[in-house]
Amino acid sequence: MTEPNELKVEALLDIINSSARKAMAEYNNTGHGVPGVDAGTLHPLDLATDTLALRKAIRLLEGACEQLNTILAPPQHTVHNYVNNYNWACIDVAVQSRIADVLDKHPEGLSVDVLADVVDLDKTKIARVLRVLALRGCFKEVKRDVFANTRLSLMLKAPNNVGFYIKTQREFPKYAAVLYETMVDQEFARSDKLEKAPRVFTLGKECKNNSFWEMDDEARDIFHKAMMGYSEIQGLSAVPHHYPWDNVSSMVDVGSGTGSMSIPLAKLFPHLRITNQDLPETMKLSRNTWETNAPEILLDGRVEFVPFNFLEESPVVGKDVYYLRSIIHSWPDEESRVILRNVRKAMGPNSRVLIHECVLSRPFEEPDVGVNESNEDHKAPEPTLLNFGSHTTHQIDMIMWLVVNGKERTLKEFMDIGASAGLVLTQTYDLVGTMLLEFRIAQD
Repeated sequence: MTEPNELKVEALLDIINSSARKAMAEYNNTGHGVPGVDAGTLHPLDLATDTLALRKAIRLLEGACEQLNTILAPPQHTVHNYVNNYNWACIDVAVQSRIADVLDKHPEGLSVDVLADVVDLDKTKIARVLRVLALRGCFKEVKRDVFANTRLSLMLKAPNNVGFYIKTQREFPKYAAVLYETMVDQEFARSDKLEKAPRVFTLGKECKNNSFWEMDDEARDIFHKAMMGYSEIQGLSAVPHHYPWDNVSSMVDVGSGTGSMSIPLAKLFPHLRITNQDLPETMKLSRNTWETNAPEILLDGRVEFVPFNFLEESPVVGKDVYYLRSIIHSWPDEESRVILRNVRKAMGPNSRVLIHECVLSRPFEEPDVGVNESNEDHKAPEPTLLNFGSHTTHQIDMIMWLVVNGKERTLKEFMDIGASAGLVLTQTYDLVGTMLLEFRIAQD
């Protein structure tokens, strides 16, 4: 008889095989085949707005591979791997020195001697950095001391929004380094307030800019480009493809930023009237972005820009949908309730609220009752770990804690916050990494 743990390993191998084949099929469906690990150009699927099927396959593949390693590798090896990772530092060097931009002009490769002169860094150290990243398929050494881009390193080019997102991450390790200290500090330990985040502890308790949200124009521009990059990383552009927008005539993008969701939505659904709402200074940036990326939509009058503060005011009244993406996770429960109550005041009897966030799964929670889920594949199959063994949602939860004392939430926690504002969860959509949660007004 096969031992139970062996059966789990065999099941994981089956998941790895089947999910890899599903991913390959998605690439082959484009007519361009599966990309090579050292491909120097982007695959058409890399630029697609709806890659949900691919992302679902990769979610299974990544989770099963990591779980298999955890089972079979010596525990010392696995635990050491948790901390012995400086890819982030090497990526930061590449982004700050714009190595990918330089190599983009030399698709055949560039010697490290010339590259070092162009970026004004030591050639030996640059080579060490690039070799670390090349081991993961980010850059490639085409011959000794000659490096070129790959489809991964192309993400690091200066105009790429993903590169801006990476730039915003470079200070985060400093905040993480004092996490324990903040958990034992008398002033910080039990506070969920923005001004008691590890970021503030790191910068000093007398930090003038305690609020992460207080930015000058340059920082604000970088932040919103980074949020566009986050949208690409998380595949948030799947929302227009997987919600019934044909049945919606008007929507408010609450805390819209510069329009990373509303611009593609407006292009796909010409009947839809969109209201962008955010702080006044963000609305100026947003209008500029729309003028650059969607001037034809501005001309037909389907879009309006209305400044407001969602902690102090309600959005425009009586629209069909109120969409909040990556808003609630930035705030503690008290402020989150305020935001949703302000939205509730603006809703008509048939209005819906769409909360688009990471959703955490935890063991030993009561099953969710009364929620009409659009499908069942959001549940990780046996024997994969909770959240498909994926670190993504919990890592973003850590980022929110470190930077603004925010947090990701479970489905039940979202339901509870919604209920406090008179809202009931009616539908969920699994978008991989994030979920779209539809709320309506609770009936008495």
